[in-house]
Amino acid sequence: MDILLLEPMMAEIESALDDLATVHRLDPTAALSPDARRAEIVVTGGATGIPRAMMDALGAIRLVAINGIGTDAVDLVEARRRGIAVTTTPGVLTDDVADMALALILSALRGIAVGDRFVRAGGWGRETLPLARKVSGCALGIVGMGQVGRAVAKRARAFDMTIAYHDLHDFGLEESRFVPSLAALASDSDILVVAAAGGAQSRGLIDADVLSALGPRGWLINVARGSIVDEEALVAALRDGRIAGAGLDVFAHEPAVPAALTVLDTVVLQPHRASATVETRRAMGQLVVDNVRACVEGRPLLTPVE
Repeated sequence: MDILLLEPMMAEIESALDDLATVHRLDPTAALSPDARRAEIVVTGGATGIPRAMMDALGAIRLVAINGIGTDAVDLVEARRRGIAVTTTPGVLTDDVADMALALILSALRGIAVGDRFVRAGGWGRETLPLARKVSGCALGIVGMGQVGRAVAKRARAFDMTIAYHDLHDFGLEESRFVPSLAALASDSDILVVAAAGGAQSRGLIDADVLSALGPRGWLINVARGSIVDEEALVAALRDGRIAGAGLDVFAHEPAVPAALTVLDTVVLQPHRASATVETRRAMGQLVVDNVRACVEGRPLLTPVE
């Protein structure tokens, strides 16, 4: 069996894949060799997915194994029509993503990155920085109360934050108030954390109206998918001071980041690396290997996308 690997993984994970089948390592923008065209399994990342042209070219493909939880870059409808299974790596990155959300909150509101640049530039002792915002006791709104959203809420309680959330359903959670209107949640929040699943149903969910409701003292934190936020509306809201600031790990057109965001001290930026710890990437990779092994051996997949 042949595997097409579209994104590099940890050496030990790639070695495990090599033990299972013949692995063809390929840049997703490069032409497919005759050998690679035989691939029955594609291993890829959430941002890379599999281009439609490549799906068309791989006549034997049976599985797309995603090293991550994002499926935006895979045409799931077409995959389903062709009988191609898709797997992701849910659960194992929850803690790291929630940790990143809290790190962005602290960095953005307390001006950690600004202070770091200030000290490195020799400004301390010669100039003063504006006062930061207190984090403890803030009203936190969470968009998407799945595993990541609940993990964020758990951490936020240690900072005495009040927790409210918006989702498709009221889960009846203790210590977390359900708000059926996203705009109302934004209006009630000092900090709005986007933790919702991606996909067509959530594209542009955080739009100009939601950002206006968040207001000039509100902060937006996104550790979910860049597509969930209307990026043009966000840039405009930040530039015009209609929200206080943002902490962003994801963007609409990665790795491209709007230049306007890079010059604002009210914005903290990360290169989509919430799950980028040795421990979590190892666990994610192992789940990819386990799904590939199940496919090779004809057993049920561990984490199929339904």
